Amino acid sequence: MRLCMLLALAPVLLLLSCSRERLMEKVFVVQIKAGEDKLKEYLEYHRAVWPEVEQGFEKAGYRQIRLLRSQHTVVMIIKVPEGADLEAMGKEAEAYNPRCAEWNRLMSGYQEGVPGTAPGQTWTVAEPFYLFGRE
Repeated sequence: MRLCMLLALAPVLLLLSCSRERLMEKVFVVQIKAGEDKLKEYLEYHRAVWPEVEQGFEKAGYRQIRLLRSQHTVVMIIKVPEGADLEAMGKEAEAYNPRCAEWNRLMSGYQEGVPGTAPGQTWTVAEPFYLFGRE
């Protein structure tokens, strides 16, 4: 009787074990150009992100995108499938709908690199260097 119950549950257990995808987290930082008007506009856009943009993120495979800020510095934390090609994902999101590429062009007008980035570079990777606690 127990073997029959286990066999009946096997497809469910297999599905549960296969549905756990491994994610990686990446962190990026950018500076919003000087001026309170620029910052206010940038934040307003993000209070109502265009639906096509979020659909593009989903289509490209992004699992989560979080933005945090301190004054004019913005931190972006993304979660994507482990081993994902972020450049290809970005291109796929932009190709999904012309509004996605339009959004990126519009947002780039508000952004500049943090000190130490190359000329013309905006978002830069923030590398982890300390961790406390258990995962």
